[in-house]
Amino acid sequence: MYVVTVLFEIAAGHEEAFADRVLRQAADSLEREPACRVFDVCRDPLARGRFFLYELYDDREAFDAHLRSAHFLSFDAAVRDWVTDKQVGTYERIHADR
Repeated sequence: MYVVTVLFEIAAGHEEAFADRVLRQAADSLEREPACRVFDVCRDPLARGRFFLYELYDDREAFDAHLRSAHFLSFDAAVRDWVTDKQVGTYERIHADR
């Protein structure tokens, strides 16, 4: 499995709009991409503009398809001006409890 993590820092005043939009992005990814297995959205309770995503795909090709999808491109364009920092990590999943 292919794991993607994303840490977003969102500009003040845009936190709630980003939260709404990223939740829609998560739902779209899970509904429209059979190879997207997990799309968790987390928020720092002490820093309301800090969001962490944990995404799980069948493989790198599935993630590449995600990046080309219309719903991702729409999300990226919608939030681009709100993002002050974005850090992406990729991993190979080697063990899971379930």
